[in-house]
Amino acid sequence: MSYKKRYDKIRRILDHRQPDLTVVMDNVHKPHNVAAILRTCDAVGIPMIHAIVDRNLFDVRRRAASGAHKWVEVKTYNQVEDAYGLLRDDGFRILTAQCAGDSQDFRTIDYTQSTAIVVGMELDGLTSEAINQADGSMTVPTVGMVDSLNVSVATAVILFEAERQRRQAGFYDAPRLDKETYTRLLFEFTHPTVSAYCKRHSLPYPDINEKGEIISQLR
Repeated sequence: MSYKKRYDKIRRILDHRQPDLTVVMDNVHKPHNVAAILRTCDAVGIPMIHAIVDRNLFDVRRRAASGAHKWVEVKTYNQVEDAYGLLRDDGFRILTAQCAGDSQDFRTIDYTQSTAIVVGMELDGLTSEAINQADGSMTVPTVGMVDSLNVSVATAVILFEAERQRRQAGFYDAPRLDKETYTRLLFEFTHPTVSAYCKRHSLPYPDINEKGEIISQLR
């Protein structure tokens, strides 16, 4: 892929990002599940997701072998309260995905609202804190002997229903990221090495032209 084609693709990706849709991973640890969730989030246009996990044990770069971590930001927290507090401050409704008797069918949820979908760890599911502090819950109905899906599969099923609703509502027809975030991500995706250097040295990003080429010098 030529440099210009890559730059144009990055712009198309950013034009479809959905800043008011996200996923919260509640102690999801297995590398293949983390990588699969990140890939699905990128596919439906989610720019940032959240992980409640011991930061000393969690390295998203090592776990996301697909490289999807380059395109989807992961914000980590030690406590449910910290993650939920930040999300609520940003206007998100928080819904857990679980097999509970009072959970709504995931297809009945209105995903055109600002929505954070909380998914749980592979063996034990969601923690009681994540469940009790959420605004509601949803489930993916099954009719087989196994009453739940793998966490990454369930996340994908839910997110593509959200994508369907949002596409019908026109959410992918025009850019929805704020200008500052769009400009920052455009530079980071186009020039990852330079942006990493700027971050290490607390430097502002240089300007780029309509072809994605750097046109100002680092100072």
